[in-house]
This record gives sequence, C-alpha cells and structure tokens, in this order.
Amino acid sequence: MKAAPERRLDALRGPATPRVNHNARTLAALENNPRCALRAVLDASGADKSAIAAHAGYPAPFGQSSFAIARGNAFEAMVKANGCAELLRVLRETLRLTLPEVGYQDLNDVGGDGRSETRHTRTAQLLTAAARGRGSDTLYDHPMLRLVVGGLPVFLEPDLVAFRIGDRFHIVEIKSFPIIDGQADPAQVRSATTQACAYIIALRAMLADDGIGPDAVSETIVLVAPKDFTNRPTGAFVDARKQVATLTRQLDRIERIGDLLELLPDDLTFDLADDAAGRPRPAQELADALDQVPATYFPDCLNHCEMAFYCRSRARDDRSLDVLGPAVREHLGGIDTATMALGLARGTLTPNDDQIEMAAALRHAARLRAELTASAPTAGETR
Repeated sequence: MKAAPERRLDALRGPATPRVNHNARTLAALENNPRCALRAVLDASGADKSAIAAHAGYPAPFGQSSFAIARGNAFEAMVKANGCAELLRVLRETLRLTLPEVGYQDLNDVGGDGRSETRHTRTAQLLTAAARGRGSDTLYDHPMLRLVVGGLPVFLEPDLVAFRIGDRFHIVEIKSFPIIDGQADPAQVRSATTQACAYIIALRAMLADDGIGPDAVSETIVLVAPKDFTNRPTGAFVDARKQVATLTRQLDRIERIGDLLELLPDDLTFDLADDAAGRPRPAQELADALDQVPATYFPDCLNHCEMAFYCRSRARDDRSLDVLGPAVREHLGGIDTATMALGLARGTLTPNDDQIEMAAALRHAARLRAELTASAPTAGETR
C-alpha cells in the first residue's frame, strides 16, 4: 500500500498519468531556483511540466537543436576515440595531471547487456573496488549511476568519464561549446556544472552504500571543450561546491515534500485527463489550480524550466519585482511589488521602519528622473 504522501502526489499528477522520470538535466534545473514551491511539487509528483504549461496556454520551446546534439556527440566521440587518447592528452598537458598508467573501462554495456540495472551493478562493482584500492582502472566511460529522488530510483548516464587520481574520483564533463582565450560562456559553464553535480551526488550515494565517505568524490569538475575556434580539446577545472550543496538541499526538500503537501488544498490536482464525457480540462481551471501553489519566478527560469512562461505571466499580473531579476530584487530589499516601489518613490505610500532608507533612495531617483525628463528635448526639437 502506498504511503499518504505518495498517494497525494499521484492525485496531483493524475492517477492515470504516467510519471515523468528525472534525468541529469531536470535534477540540475532544481539547483537554479531552490525557492520555487511549484517546481518542487511538480517534480516530486512526476508531472509532465511541458504538457501542463502547454495546456494552461503557456507552451515553452525547450530542447536542443539536432545540429547541437550531433556536434556534441561528434566531439565526445573524438575525445574518447582510441582509448580516450585526446582526453589523456588534455589531462596530462593542459591540466598538468600525472597519469603514468591508465586502465580503461567501457561501461556502455556489460557483455552486450545494455540494461540500466546491469550496467549500474557493474559500475558499482568497479568503482567501489577502486575506492578500496582493489582495482587498477583509472577511466570509466559512461558509468551508470542511480539516485533516489522522491522515493523513486533515477538512473543517470553521464555524457562524461569518471576518472580516479590518487584517492579521489572526478567527473569530466565533455561539452562542444568553445573555451576562447581561457574563457567560456558563463551560462553554458553553469549549465554543465549543475548537470555534473547530479553525477557527483549519485556517485557519492553509490559509494556510501559500501561505507565509503563523500570525500572519495571531488567537487571539482573537469570541463573538456574545444579550444578557441578549433576542434582540439582543452580542459579547465570548475569548482562546483556551491552547486552541489544547493542541489543536495533541493533533493532533501523533495524527500520532505509531505510538509509542503499539507499546505495545499486536499482536492488540488493538475490532472490533464478528459472528464467522463470526454471533454478536456478547461485551461482556466488548470491555471486556477496552479495558482494555488506558490511560485518563485526569475528571468533565468526561461533557460531551464518548462513552467517559466506561465510563472512570468503570473508574476507580471502580481506586479512582482521577480520579473526584473534577482539583482533588482536584492537591491530593493523589503519591497515585494512594483506597485509598492512606485508608491514609495512618489510619496503616496508611507514606508515602515525597514523601508525608510530605501524609500528615500527611491524618491531621490524619482526626482532625478523627473528632472531629466523635463530637460529632454521633445520630438522635433533640436538643441
């Protein structure tokens, strides 16, 4: 018999609706907005966020282009060709790592058996043996990891190689975006890093089953990408401690999802199934259901969350400062909405004790804007 939280999550998703399984990308997205209760509830229930957003009238155009996927696969194949010869060159030359001898294990299948369970069992055998000093392998191609999310197992197949130097495993993230003059696009680096964090947590969980502590897996990620405008790989270290800690807290939050469910109406559901007469659920009814769960929107949500367009519309309706981004939100501490900020700036709203200083700054900014507007030439005028 299912526990009460699990039955409640099934009801939220829709009893007849298949659960959408997590992957490394969806787990990484949890790290980007840890305050969002709506995302936590939808992810914990296994709801199809893309279908829900589209049904509510806010479809999100997510997904990589076929060109980007093909380019990424080709670059990864080149880096791993000939026993990871190019990867070893990067580790030895670019990152100055001493790898006198290399043992290579291809875990894409196990004796022709490509099932996730079989590959995970073999991965656990090899990596726990290596952690105990009983293995000679150094590189592990496509290890199959597993992580329990919301009480359900999620298999994670890294597009990378885990390698062991000394007493620690590392995660190598192979990406096709360029590193130009030692710098890469910050948004792409962050995306790659947060995705790799899921692998770090899963690898630690696997080793913990054998009594091996978390220090056996480094929180420093090795990013391998094309150098400058060539296809020649280069490497860089990326510190992922902050992202690992944030994602760990989010996963713990999903495990404690029952606390959040107790705050929601008992009859709340995001079920998209037709009614008994075969009529689809009204979009407004679904939107009303979504509105009952607190959502936290930031502009960056557009890059990683299927519900972003819905939440942006909701934040605009509420005149929330979240639509202007975290920098504005943090600068206007204690002020929740644009209406409140404008009222303080115009002097039509009396500030409380915590808002006095910010209210003075807003009034000063409003006076400067009025002066500049008054002195600006109108259309057709010249100075």
